[in-house]
Amino acid sequence: MEKINNVYCIAGMMADSNCYLIDNSENDSDFDYILVDTGVGGSGDYFSSQLSEIGLSMEDIDLVVNTHCHYDHVGGNYLFPNAKIAIGTIDGDSLEDPESPIPICFVPAREIKRRDVDIRLKEGDRIADFEVLETPGHTAGGISLFDGSILISGDTIFSHGGVGRMDIGGNMEDMKNSLDKLSKLDVEYLLSGHGPWVSNANEHIKMSVGGFYF
Repeated sequence: MEKINNVYCIAGMMADSNCYLIDNSENDSDFDYILVDTGVGGSGDYFSSQLSEIGLSMEDIDLVVNTHCHYDHVGGNYLFPNAKIAIGTIDGDSLEDPESPIPICFVPAREIKRRDVDIRLKEGDRIADFEVLETPGHTAGGISLFDGSILISGDTIFSHGGVGRMDIGGNMEDMKNSLDKLSKLDVEYLLSGHGPWVSNANEHIKMSVGGFYF
């Protein structure tokens, strides 16, 4: 597990998303330990072992932030019993709705064990030192987090020119607008939902924007 500033990077296992633990314990806040995304929910032992490396347990997570409502990012929410759940407003509707096909990405054999939403996030909200950016495109209500150095991008944008797919609840025009927004940031580290997290992030973002318009 690598640490970048105050963020611990936990690589996804199998179908899991990457997950990012924000150590906010030195700030005066209700949330000392914030986990961004939780994977599909089948990697409890892995999460437990990763957290134990830094002296934490699953019960120590105060807040889970879901970048969007897809199963591989919200399926593990139930593993953190003491955490409140925060997600973008629109995707919060999909997560809470048991009839919505979006959270499970059209995989009906899988069930989401925790659908509650405590906090609905919107543009400009703060999570620790991070600002919430609304970045729809991969889903209708996806968000990213930016602290002036680190961009946690969910599945909006990936390293080496990748962009999230738009055929499971997304929209191409929304993605275009989100890429335009992210391209205006000065980012040092890109921490995406899948694949490697990288430094020299601006170059990776430029590749993603350029590939989208190609």
